[in-house]
Amino acid sequence: MSSTNVAEKPKKPSWLKVKLPTGESYKKVRNLVSEHNLHTICESGNCPNMGECWGAGTATFMILGNICTRSCDFCAVSTGKPEEVDVFEPARVANSVKLMNVKHAVLTSVDRDDLQDGGADIWVKTVKAIRRKSPETTLETLIPDFAGKWENLQKIIDVAPEIVSHNIETVRRLTKKIRIQAKYNRSLELLLRLKKGGMKTKSGLMLGLGETDEEVLETMQDLRTVEVDVLTLGQYLQPTPKHAPVKDFITPEKFEEYKKIGLDMGYKFVESGPLVRSSYHAEKHLF
Repeated sequence: MSSTNVAEKPKKPSWLKVKLPTGESYKKVRNLVSEHNLHTICESGNCPNMGECWGAGTATFMILGNICTRSCDFCAVSTGKPEEVDVFEPARVANSVKLMNVKHAVLTSVDRDDLQDGGADIWVKTVKAIRRKSPETTLETLIPDFAGKWENLQKIIDVAPEIVSHNIETVRRLTKKIRIQAKYNRSLELLLRLKKGGMKTKSGLMLGLGETDEEVLETMQDLRTVEVDVLTLGQYLQPTPKHAPVKDFITPEKFEEYKKIGLDMGYKFVESGPLVRSSYHAEKHLF
């Protein structure tokens, strides 16, 4: 007997069903990943777009370990005390990019608030290692906020990836709950500093956490105010019962409406849909 005081979980809609990856390009990359024991966030995160991205020559790699110093309420990455920085990681990632023949590599990382540089030096070394080994490969860096230590952000600007991403993730009202140690205004300042440093910039939002339509539009406008070039909008899915619950499943029609509004606001690209993730169509965002 269900209690009337307990909100029923919304039923997962049909449009969130994922087709299994197919295609010769995907199979070739899949075999390389298995043969050489390569690690991509595409695979470990079970991304719904893995087949499409790998087929297009795009892959995402997570650096600086797999334990985060933050405990965001939406993220499945483990929280705790990270291991020592692996100085050989940049070379390993660069080798993976080369073996997989990646045309456009996306780099992301856990937050490393335990490090004085927030991990910026490994970021820089990884970018340089990939460029040495695969000079034709373009790069997107999906970076943390470096706890507002802007001298560390400057190291990313100095190495000049083709595009730099930082996800605001949710609307202002929900930031303190969903991104517990992050700050909405700090993310906006980071994106503005990137733009002033000459970077092409990108940010993303998860929808379905209980935000209102007006709050989504306000956040989209806030990101345009700091001149973000590319916006991604996707459906939040609860990774485990311990994480924030899904409050709403946003319809494909609503995502399409947000896309049109975003383009009217002046974004160069808007990727908006239930299965969109940060690196979806990343290779198309080079302009």
